[in-house]
Amino acid sequence: MEKFEPTKSRSQFDNGKEGWLVQVYGGDRRLICVIEPSHAWAFLLGCGIGILFTVVWVNLASFSASRTYAPATPIPELRLD
Repeated sequence: MEKFEPTKSRSQFDNGKEGWLVQVYGGDRRLICVIEPSHAWAFLLGCGIGILFTVVWVNLASFSASRTYAPATPIPELRLD
């Protein structure tokens, strides 16, 4: 009978390089979707870009000129006698 050697099993399956995987199943035990690490990184990157875009947009909107209508010349008064 052979002795168990942990180093031998680690060479077959390197746990540090396997990553993770989320599988979502429906009520009828059918696979609905699979979420891999690349999906999570893309989601986090999108959230970061969205937050950056929001901060820049709010800062630009607060410093922009007022867009209310102001006539350049005063309107002459209507004189009725």
